[in-house]
Amino acid sequence: MNQDTASQTLALPVGVTLDRYIIRKQSAFPFATGELSQLLRDIALAGKIINREINRAGLIDVTGAYGANNIQGECQQKLDVIANIRFIRALKNGGEVCAIISEEDEEIIFTGNDNAKYVVAMDPLDGSSNIDVNVSIGTIFSIYRRVSPIGSRATLEDFMQGGRKQVAAGYILYGSSTMLVYTTGHGVSGFTYDHSLGEFFLSHTQLVSPDNGSIYSCNDGNYNQYSVTIRDYLDSCRQRGYTGRYIGSLVGDFHRNLIKGGVYLYPPIPKAPSGKLRLMYECYPLAFIAEQAGGRASDGYRDILDIDPKSLHQRTPIYIGSRQMVEELTANH
Repeated sequence: MNQDTASQTLALPVGVTLDRYIIRKQSAFPFATGELSQLLRDIALAGKIINREINRAGLIDVTGAYGANNIQGECQQKLDVIANIRFIRALKNGGEVCAIISEEDEEIIFTGNDNAKYVVAMDPLDGSSNIDVNVSIGTIFSIYRRVSPIGSRATLEDFMQGGRKQVAAGYILYGSSTMLVYTTGHGVSGFTYDHSLGEFFLSHTQLVSPDNGSIYSCNDGNYNQYSVTIRDYLDSCRQRGYTGRYIGSLVGDFHRNLIKGGVYLYPPIPKAPSGKLRLMYECYPLAFIAEQAGGRASDGYRDILDIDPKSLHQRTPIYIGSRQMVEELTANH
């Protein structure tokens, strides 16, 4: 490499930061007056903080169980509690959110920002039990524009609008690299975190899910509890030489299939007849992203985004990923 070429390489632009991208795209946001832009930045800030905590988890004794169960009856990990506190604090301090629902809390969390226009549903740290073994985990979030009067306290109806009313949704994947992926209904963009600069940079301008794939992701230990239809589909995947990949971290499994092409499934089983995953803050946001990327998400009978919500912690079966794979899987329901 000659000196001129070396100089040009060293001087290459570092890329478009998340902040700059949001500002450029603000005109595409519904009701664009800056609040949603600031809210997305608040979420990114909390993600940076959680990324730091995860990276040093083994050094500051925040791995392992916390010693209590959350509203789902699941054993909370220490990082579940930390992530929940960090995100709630960031959203309260940011001032753009009037209320929050979280996987870790039974009731609505009121921020005191009654003049704010948005509410957020979130799973602060999905797959946190995997932190002890250094496996990818993530944060999932969904944003709605409130329907209750601005200036009043938020209500349950602000959250029960249905998946089609989301104005933005996304996830943060804490893995070999940390990524923030989100949509505002105009395609899906991905940003990779540069630790040295402390910034998310645009790395995936328009994420598009392959229309078909050869990866299937499910808990194979539940095979004998699945319906005959699901078992037949899994058998056909094996006969065709498809690859089985299952991390046990929803965000990690979804992200891989979004990039490479595949289907993630969590069908109903006898001990979870309504499914395991939560509609409001796991399935709705990922379904929004999947559809915006050209994929599909179904409960076996209808699109996930068309399910009528009945409760904050409602569960649902889910089949999500490449469109053709989801349609084949659910064709005989």
